[in-house]
This record gives sequence, C-alpha cells and structure tokens, in this order.
Amino acid sequence: MLKRVAISIAILMALTAPPLNAEQEKEFQNWAAGFVQWYNADSDKPKPRGFFKTGTGVGGELGLRFDQDWAARFEITRQQIRVDPNKGFGEEETGTSFGADMVYFLNNDAAYVFGGARQQNLEDKYFSLAAGIGKHWGLTKELKIVTEAAIFHDFDNSFNDFGLKLGLAYTFGGNDKPVSLPVTDKDSDNDGVIDSRDQCPNTPIGVAVNTLGCAFPQDSDGDGVYNDLDQCPDTPIGDKVNDAGCTEFTESQVSVSLNVLFANDSDLVKNPADAKIVEFADFMRRYTNTSATIEGHSSAIGPADYNMDLSERRANAVVDILADTYGVERGRLNAVGFGETHLLDGDNSAQAHLLNRRIEAKVSTTVKQKLTN
Repeated sequence: MLKRVAISIAILMALTAPPLNAEQEKEFQNWAAGFVQWYNADSDKPKPRGFFKTGTGVGGELGLRFDQDWAARFEITRQQIRVDPNKGFGEEETGTSFGADMVYFLNNDAAYVFGGARQQNLEDKYFSLAAGIGKHWGLTKELKIVTEAAIFHDFDNSFNDFGLKLGLAYTFGGNDKPVSLPVTDKDSDNDGVIDSRDQCPNTPIGVAVNTLGCAFPQDSDGDGVYNDLDQCPDTPIGDKVNDAGCTEFTESQVSVSLNVLFANDSDLVKNPADAKIVEFADFMRRYTNTSATIEGHSSAIGPADYNMDLSERRANAVVDILADTYGVERGRLNAVGFGETHLLDGDNSAQAHLLNRRIEAKVSTTVKQKLTN
C-alpha cells in the first residue's frame, strides 16, 4: 500500500511541476477547516487479538502557508472505530487522534502532498507516520472543499491504516496579489516566443509563427501542398496535383490517317496543300517520337512488276512533300510499295481502279494530358 501511494504521489508531482522560468508567484493563504473522515483500521490491530474494522471521525485542522509551495498543518480528530462483532470485544472504540504535517502544494495548487505523524488514542495508544495526497477545490474566494486520501503506518507494530477526508475550509491571510518576478528567459530570434518554449529557435525575422515559435506552413504556388512537402514548387494554377504537389496526368491515344489518290499511271500528287496532307504533317511535327510508313498502291491494270514500281514511286512522292514542303524528318518516314497486292475494290471498273490508285498511312501515339481542378 505504501509503495502504491508513493508512486502515485511521484507521478502527480512530475506532471504538475512548475516550469523552470516562472513569471509570477501565485497567491497563497492560510486555512482553517472542519471535516468528516472515513477510517479503515488494520485488521490485525490490536495484536494479537485483531478486532478493529472501519470507522468514522470528525475533526478540524489549521494550515499555515509559508509560501507558494510549503505549509504546516495541525489537526485533531474524534474517531469511532467499529469492532468485529465476531471477536467478542464490543461494538466500537472511541478516541482522539492528533496530527501534524508538512504540506507541499503542486503547481497552481493542482493538488498537494503531505507527510507527518499521528498519535491515535483508543484503548491503546498508537503512533504512526502519515503520507497522502489531497486538493482544495474553490467554492468562493474564501471557501474551499477539502478532499484527501492518506495512509498511516505504525512501524512498531507494522499496522497500515487508511483514511479518506471530506471537509470545508475557510482561507485567510497570506498573499492576496500576484507578485511579479523577473523574467530571465530571452527571445533570441525575436519571434515573440521565449527560448524555453521555442521549438524553432532560428525563425527568420518577420515570419509569422505559432505558439511554439515555428513558422506557419507556406504554400507558395497555391496547390494545397505545403512547401516542405512540395516536390513541384511552381505548379500552374488550376492543375490537379498529387500528394507531392506535382501535376497529375492521364494517358490517351491520338492518331491521324492519310489517303491520297492518283491519276492512272501517275505518281504526281495533284494537290500538295491538301488538308489531309497538312494535318498529317502537323501531327508528325507535334509528336516527334512517332514514325510513319507511307504505303503506295496501284490498280490491277497493267503488269504486276510495273505496278509495284509505280506504287513505290507514289510513296516516295508523298515522303518528298512531307519532308521538303512541311519539314518532317525523313528518318521518321518509310516509303513502301505494295503494287496491286492490296486492292480495296476487286471490280474491273473505273471507280474501283480510282480507289486502288492510292497512298495510305496511319500514325498513333500515347500522350499525357494534365488534369485540372
């Protein structure tokens, strides 16, 4: 029991300890209180009979506060301790307990811990050392509720008693106003946060900071990703970005086709400025990672060998126009003749022959397109 109480007191003191550089001394006051007590006596008390159980008490105390941290307390309690009816020694014992403690108040009076001595006069006299924790809860400027828990250890007999207290205190005297103490902490980077609290001690002058002295997160390009995480710091406004602050893209297929018709037994391109030729050249110049095969064809009129040569001349004629007139790199263009091997229309008619005398080409590529908000 003593070990558990000591551990609890140590933890509470660590959590509520004052900062190293306190700026003010808080007010403190003396007090006088009346209280009621619930008391649990050691079951072996008194030895060797062992008949005490729980009991109650009423009492008063006087506390004299030396400063913000320390006080002395004196108390007197009238107790009635029940006796185990199975032991045959009566129903209760009545007596008086006297006590004196040193009291230490934690930061901002969050709680107090105490240690002292008790003289308990029942059928026999018992001397014990006391330790515990309590708190004064404010009702008004002068009145406070007292709550307290304590353990009492009799080293001579190894008795361990335990008590709870509830009371009403009246405060008086003491220090009524805060006393200013010199501030010893500095603000080295002039950001308005003293060094002991400043987690970013080298903030540039003029930068707005939070209560910890650190600059507020910045998003220079307005893409929703702070600068310290932004891997693409100059994203255009309106672009949809990923978690790294970079523009997101989607991929899509784009393509263009070319179809040029020729007169009978001719490799002359009648209209080099035809919209289809211009569109094809523009596509090739825009998507420079592409290449194209210009396919030449002929009708079935005439010898096959002649038609093969004619189809190759037609393909080369279109390549010359794309390269010389529209600036498409020749290395990206390949002229191939198929002669009459790939007829579109097998009829022996003027319309079929016209359709078969042709150039065909098709180019496609995958492009990235950025997403916008």
